[in-house]
Amino acid sequence: MADTVTAVNHGYEFAGRLFEIDGDDLLIGGVSTRSIISTVGSPAYIYDARLMRKAYRRLSDALDGFASVYYSVKANPALSIIQLFLNEGAGMEIASIGEYRAAINAGASPQQIIFAGPGKRLAELETVIGDGIGEIHIEGFDEIERIRSIGKPVQASIRINPVPTVQAGAMRMGGKPTAFGFDEEEIEAVITSLGKAPNIDLAGIHVYGGTQILDADALIDQWRHSIELAGRVAQIAGKPLRTIDLGGGLGIPYYAVDKPLDLNAVAAAIPELKAMKSRNAAISGAQMIVEPGRFLVGEAGVYVSEISAVKQSRGVCFFVMEGGMNHHLAASGNLGQVIKRNYPVVAPARMSAPLALFATLVGPLCTPLDTLARDAAVPDLRSGDLVAILQSGAYGRSASPLEFLSHPHPVEVFVDEGRFEVIAGK
Repeated sequence: MADTVTAVNHGYEFAGRLFEIDGDDLLIGGVSTRSIISTVGSPAYIYDARLMRKAYRRLSDALDGFASVYYSVKANPALSIIQLFLNEGAGMEIASIGEYRAAINAGASPQQIIFAGPGKRLAELETVIGDGIGEIHIEGFDEIERIRSIGKPVQASIRINPVPTVQAGAMRMGGKPTAFGFDEEEIEAVITSLGKAPNIDLAGIHVYGGTQILDADALIDQWRHSIELAGRVAQIAGKPLRTIDLGGGLGIPYYAVDKPLDLNAVAAAIPELKAMKSRNAAISGAQMIVEPGRFLVGEAGVYVSEISAVKQSRGVCFFVMEGGMNHHLAASGNLGQVIKRNYPVVAPARMSAPLALFATLVGPLCTPLDTLARDAAVPDLRSGDLVAILQSGAYGRSASPLEFLSHPHPVEVFVDEGRFEVIAGK
């Protein structure tokens, strides 16, 4: 048995904040992780319905009727998750025809769906316009022409790439040259182009500047700017707007240095934002939309894998896992991260065991990129023990190269009120 190491594993702090711990067992939705894995097998993504509902309701309460919440399906397109948010009263934000069909199959009505994304194909546009869509969020002049050529009436908003001064978040999606939306400086040209497409009913704007925002002040600054921008668009278009999509981008903490988004600070700013909107008659009646994904599902998901082998190489201990970056690209640091930092990691069937060594967690792939955690403080684990990566509900399985080297896919498990079911198999 290795000696206890002098180290902190912040994964256990995350686990204690989000889940119940019963002795050695991490409970997800009231069920022990080891019990779930013994039934469904490893590796697995496990989703806690309670945490998703909690995140949705906390956000809705903070917004206090200021904005409707639309779930960004790209974060996790699992049918059970879409249905959960539909049952909570959310709309759906989609970015492909596949996500459109997933939302419809989950029970969404077409009018509950908004369609964003910079590369909408003609066939996709024809399908959603023909079958019904709440709004299309137009991102380029080519898209205006495609919709004009279809000829059928459709409600649309224009996505605007805002100026750099209002950007925030770990991944900037605006305020610079980007494929997303129209630059704020070219709004007049956009309105002119829309005037030549009589089947497009300009309903509003969509502003999305960045993702993984943890700074409430920065988020509120973006929302203020969006309201001002909506007023300008209404003035240029010469008509009131009916929707103002403030985007998503609400973040969750992944690392020890991260602080959760302060929803109390968001709530404190809502009266000011309501007043700001109501002062402009051209936008006072517009429906406000916030479209988070990661914020709603990220903390509810846990990726669990057995250890296949434990080995030493030149003084470094490696845990070789059954799954790696093929299952969880984001945790490997290869999904846009510049600095690769560890997601929170725990041993979900050894929660009371002392931290005993530093290990590097790797997957089964033939590439050094297949590393899920580096020098993580962990208990003295062996082959067959379980490791869990927390904060894995968003951009996990669906954002990973599942077919790389043809390993088995992870199952997905939905846990609700002490009962669990497999919602996607190997």
